[in-house]
Order: sequence, then C-alpha cells, then structure tokens
Amino acid sequence: MDLRLPETDLVIFDCDGVLVDSEELSCRCLSEALGRAGIEMSTAQALKLFLGRSTAAVTEHCRAAGQPLPESFLAELALAVRETFRAQLKPIAGVAAVLAELRLPHCVASSSDLERVRFSLELTGLAPYFGERLYTSQMVQHGKPAPDLFLYAAREMAASPPRTLVIEDSASGVMAARAAGMKVWGFVGGAHHRGREGDSLLRDAGADRIFAAMTDFWTEG
Repeated sequence: MDLRLPETDLVIFDCDGVLVDSEELSCRCLSEALGRAGIEMSTAQALKLFLGRSTAAVTEHCRAAGQPLPESFLAELALAVRETFRAQLKPIAGVAAVLAELRLPHCVASSSDLERVRFSLELTGLAPYFGERLYTSQMVQHGKPAPDLFLYAAREMAASPPRTLVIEDSASGVMAARAAGMKVWGFVGGAHHRGREGDSLLRDAGADRIFAAMTDFWTEG
C-alpha cells in the first residue's frame, strides 16, 4: 500500500480530462459534427450536456429531441476526433509523474470507447502506465452516472469498492463513483474547466476532495 493513500487498494483514473486534456477538443468536434448533421449545439452546450458521458448518451439525447442522427454520424465523429487528437492532444500536466510514483494497483475506467482510450494513451505516452487495464462503457450495460463501469473495473482488479479511489473530472463520473460506494476526488485542471464552476459542480456531485493541479495529487486536503 502507498502510505500516502491510506485504506486504498486501487486507484481508478478516468481518461478524458484526467489523464489527457481532451474534453474541450472532443466536445468541439462533437459540436461541429452535430452542426453538419443539422443540429445546432455550441461547444459549451456539448460540455454541459455530455461531459463524462458516452456517445450513446449523445445519440439518445438527439433521438429523444426528435432529431435522430444519421447512421454515419458516430464513425465520422470518431474520425474527426482522431485527427484532432493527433494534431493537438496533450497529457494533463504532471500526470506522468503521479503515475510514475504510484505504487498501488491502478487502471482506467472511461466513457470513451476502448479504441479511443488506447489511441489517446499511446499518443500522449501514458499507455505503459496501464497496459491492458483499460475498462470502458462498452463493457457494461449502463454508463456513467450509473455505477456499473466502476464496479466492473474494481471486480476485474480484485478490489473492494470502499477501498477504491476514483479520480474524475465530471459530475456524472463523480456520481457514478459515489453510487459505487467508492472514494472520489474531483480534478478540475483540464482546459474544459476554465471559466466554469468546476469546483462547485464536482463538490455538489459528491466529490470528497477537489484539486486543480496534478502536482497537488499527493497533498492532503
């Protein structure tokens, strides 16, 4: 056990907005893709509605609004995101140092699909810290804010929920961790949190702690 994280046997990291600074990029791609499909939605609106959620939530939202998306939408969106990430994606500042110091078992649990998670981690040099310990919403029936994904990841990692710590950047992710009976820290250091009340959003969702820089990961508070 890492003595700096007492009563913790597993650390689960969300990917987008926690490991890689991707949320603003991906929501901008989503906004543009929706516009091409005839649905007006700003990047800010996309962040508010879909931060931390899967593409299934996007398609369901549009269907419920009477604006079903074309069959080609998700493939075209994935291509646009991949091209944007290849040109602009960066790791969250300081996260590699945290992962290098971490002595506890750790894994990723993300609302993104497995291919995108792998691509993001490889592109930013973070893949070696996780290997195949990658879990996504594709593997469970219900995505965040349901607890399914975090519970699945804990089972796969042979850890009990009360001794699991989740690092999340979205309200839906924080709520999912709380529903799973896990400790959860809210991270607000991603570009998408600039100009937004991320602290209060994540605290209201139930985060046990809020921090804005990975250099503060080991700092008590």
